[in-house]
Amino acid sequence: MRKPRWWAESALIAVVYAAYSGGRLLVRGDEASAVEHGLAILRLERLFGIDAEHPLNRLFTDVPALGIPADFAYASLHYLVTPAILVWLFRRRPAHYRAARTWLMLSTLLGLAGFTLLPTCPPRLLDPAYGFTDTMAYFSAYGWWGGEASAPRGLGGLTNQYAAMPSLHVGWALWCGVMLWRYGRTPVTKALGLAYPLVTTLVVMGTANHYLLDAVAGAAVMGAGLLLTPHALRLARRLRGTAEAPPVVSAGCETSTGERIPGQRSVPTSADDTSTAAR
Repeated sequence: MRKPRWWAESALIAVVYAAYSGGRLLVRGDEASAVEHGLAILRLERLFGIDAEHPLNRLFTDVPALGIPADFAYASLHYLVTPAILVWLFRRRPAHYRAARTWLMLSTLLGLAGFTLLPTCPPRLLDPAYGFTDTMAYFSAYGWWGGEASAPRGLGGLTNQYAAMPSLHVGWALWCGVMLWRYGRTPVTKALGLAYPLVTTLVVMGTANHYLLDAVAGAAVMGAGLLLTPHALRLARRLRGTAEAPPVVSAGCETSTGERIPGQRSVPTSADDTSTAAR
């Protein structure tokens, strides 16, 4: 199989990420329905006693030594670790790069479909009566973000704050963890592969950016992308094979044994040479 070219891969990733970011921005959803979807998730979690985001958010708010690093992690690692893992795979594990990249991209597009179909208000934007604190706004003096998620101050209008379901922070972190676990060669790398998605899940809930079920949905989206990846790779190989196949000069026509295309010069065989020498 042909080795991926860095410039082609960079362009492809840029196009997919632009579609993801632009899609999030354009499909903002109706605020009222987004709030209702958020409250429905919260009610479902309370019904089953799994609303873990409440105690985590109180802990992160009361303990700045937890809340402030968590805010920095939420605002930055999502956009730093994932491309770093992609570059590492491209350079050090090229045999596995194409499948890994395809898995990530398909899952990202599925997540965009989720934002479109189910705009969801994150816990931090619910009425304060529901008991959540937006830690990124609460500790905003320590970072570059303002009161509108992880966007830099003044750029909050360029984000879709109702794209909570599914959590691609968790989904991408899970992808990174799998890559580190499968292709890392040291115990430290494998330990990071386990820790990173778990810590990310705690961070997104503790900062009140996602519900627990958002994190579960993020993992489910990655699972769906993984199942679709072999089919996408086969389709890509088929398309590349069609594009690279040489043209058939005879337009599919075949000659019978011994028959020549008009004007074709015969090529002497060893048998012909023998009979000529005998004469």
